[in-house]
This record gives sequence, C-alpha cells and structure tokens, in this order.
Amino acid sequence: MGHLRESGFRAEVRESGSHAELAAHREGLGVGPALASCHTAVVGPYVVEGHVPGEVIMDLLAEAPDVVGLSVPGMPAGSPGMESPHPVSYDVLALQGDGTTRVYTRRQGRAPDPGKPR
Repeated sequence: MGHLRESGFRAEVRESGSHAELAAHREGLGVGPALASCHTAVVGPYVVEGHVPGEVIMDLLAEAPDVVGLSVPGMPAGSPGMESPHPVSYDVLALQGDGTTRVYTRRQGRAPDPGKPR
C-alpha cells in the first residue's frame, strides 16, 4: 500500500472475508488462481494483482491497452514491498480478456534502500 501511495495513487484498503470469498472476488475480476498474489486492486478500468510497480501501473493507464489488467503472481524478491538483498527479475503479466496472459514488461527487483526505514 505504501508503494502505491508513494507512486501518487490514492489507495483505499478493503479487508476481505474468507480465503474463498477473496478467491471468488479475484475470479470475478479475471484473476485466476495461477495469477493470484496477496493484493488485489482496481485502478480505473483495470485489475492490478500483486506487487506491480507503480510506474508500470502509470504506463498501463497512459497506454490504455485492451487488457483486463496486470499481475505479478506470487511475491518475487525485490518487487515493491518485497525488497531483498537477493532481488530477482520478474515478469509483469498482462491479463487478456480471453483468460490468457502475455508479458507486459520485465522488471529487475530491488534491494532494500539502507536509508529508508522499514
């Protein structure tokens, strides 16, 4: 949540009910189990699942492609909020209307900023 706010987004948290309710909500937004992560957001007309960098969301809004949204499945080391001394490269996937995905962009994870409190 902090990353989105730092990126200029106004974010509202809505706690979900059970795991089953959250899974059903994600499915209704077009996010299947293989694409799920720990956070689900709706940004304009798009669903954003997982640790998608704020600048990638801004690109999505500016480009306005014909996709359902974006997903970073799981929690890759070095993705926003998951900074790690051992960051990895990870794909941000575009969710297509037909249920398929494609790589929207590839990002290099980041190490923690030593000057930033956690």
